[in-house]
Amino acid sequence: MPNFAPCFTLFSENIDKFTLPEKFTFPFYYEPQPLAVAATEQLQQQLEALTHLKAENAGKMFGVLVVQNTEQQLGFLSAYSGQIEGDKGNITFVPPISSMQLHDDSYLAQSEIINDINAQIEQLENSEQLHDVNCKLDDATQSYQQALLAQQAVMQIGRQQRKIQRTEGELELSENDFEQLKNKLAGQSIVEKKQLQALKLHWQNKVNLLQHALTKITDEIAHLKKRRKTLSKNLQKKLFSQYQFLNANNEVRDLNTIFSILPERIPPAGSGECAAPKLLQYAYKHHLKPIAMAEFWWGAAPKSAIRQHKNYYPSCYSKCQPILGHMLKGLDVEDNPLLINPADGKDLSIIYKDDDLLVVNKPAEFLSVPGVNIEDSVYMRIKMQFPEASGPLIVHRLDMSTSGLLMIALNKRVHKALQKQFIERTIDKRYVALVEGNVPEDSGTIDLPLILDFDDKPRQMVCYKNGKPSLTTWHVLDRKNNVTRLQLYPKTGRTHQLRVHCAHRLGLNTPMVGDTHYGQKADRLHLHAEYLAFTHPITQKRLEFEVAADF
Repeated sequence: MPNFAPCFTLFSENIDKFTLPEKFTFPFYYEPQPLAVAATEQLQQQLEALTHLKAENAGKMFGVLVVQNTEQQLGFLSAYSGQIEGDKGNITFVPPISSMQLHDDSYLAQSEIINDINAQIEQLENSEQLHDVNCKLDDATQSYQQALLAQQAVMQIGRQQRKIQRTEGELELSENDFEQLKNKLAGQSIVEKKQLQALKLHWQNKVNLLQHALTKITDEIAHLKKRRKTLSKNLQKKLFSQYQFLNANNEVRDLNTIFSILPERIPPAGSGECAAPKLLQYAYKHHLKPIAMAEFWWGAAPKSAIRQHKNYYPSCYSKCQPILGHMLKGLDVEDNPLLINPADGKDLSIIYKDDDLLVVNKPAEFLSVPGVNIEDSVYMRIKMQFPEASGPLIVHRLDMSTSGLLMIALNKRVHKALQKQFIERTIDKRYVALVEGNVPEDSGTIDLPLILDFDDKPRQMVCYKNGKPSLTTWHVLDRKNNVTRLQLYPKTGRTHQLRVHCAHRLGLNTPMVGDTHYGQKADRLHLHAEYLAFTHPITQKRLEFEVAADF
């Protein structure tokens, strides 16, 4: 029987032992289904032959979609995000959703017009005429200022001399002669003022002529840039309209429509080129039933974001979330675990309490403050337990997955005083963590600036251009069973700082055990704030607290 879905790949191993999942994978937070793992391992065996993917900066996200065809056969589809240069071996990847960029004549024609405008802009911006006018204008402006200062200096000397003459004349001359002297000096002042006006007029005319010549060129450049922007916007809109996304209900929406309801409205670059949309699109077009999906990183990590070879990752936030929100309609998808309260049934133990502040031991998977979808948090628990408390309460935060000591201020005065201690860095904090593998060094310092990865919230990434300074010192406590226990001392308080500093290739290059954002899932994130020391704002006593981790 002919295969009408050429990218449909049969499993090479016996999969009778696997049961079909009841629901389709929730792509933004998932544990890969056994069938998806089998498909991933089969694809990874084939990727081993593509040695060029192992080169520096050649790492890429791949995805598999387990599907069932109309004959009830199970197989899978393979895809990659973006583009792959070079040989793809014998792997049959699903095609891009839109091929307009490669084949559409109108797109190529419009692109050529934009390229011509770019060339005109570049020619004008680098022209000898523009350079010459700018130089002459700078020279004229500088000469004008110098001439103006010189004339003003002459006038200042003249005023001083006339003042002396008037003073002497009033003492030595007759009334009639003194009146004649005053008229003479007034005439000199008028002449100098007219000379100043003439000088200003001369230079202003010269500068204005040069400014007019400059404006003529810059206006032409601005007009070309405005035309380029309009053409680019229209071309981009036309290109986005070629991305026609199906869903399980056989409904079609393009990129423009999908993103039109969002605040940003304009799709980010590369939208529709990720693996997940490609996989689902191919399945819908070829009447293949989606069963389970998984995405993984293959190859070297990028410079900024954290990616581990062969690790599974969720679909991206900025591009895929809006698109998959449409494409998953009609499928019975797993519940979003991020909507489930992880703190349900957990107690918040109070380590220290007085009239002004508290120190609590926050459990892992417990929000410090209310989230977008979940209100249960340290803040809400304290608010209910201490209704008389005022002010923001929370002095500092711990990640939801991090356990340990957290300081609470019961009034505004204490909150302000404790925050000042954080700003002045007089508060001591120490964390303990388990990281995967054996860290070779015994201690060190990590200095990597961090910024939010806007394409993949809430993950952070390293950015030397726009990142905020982030400093951590650390030392090894012990190494056992291919796991290293560390003590970490954050000198700054950036989001996910310790997690990124451990996982990033320019840091320790090994993720924390159980870090679902930067490593692999385990029973919990093995990061605990074990020690906290600060000065009590009221008593001025130095307080120290220590609670051991449960790992």
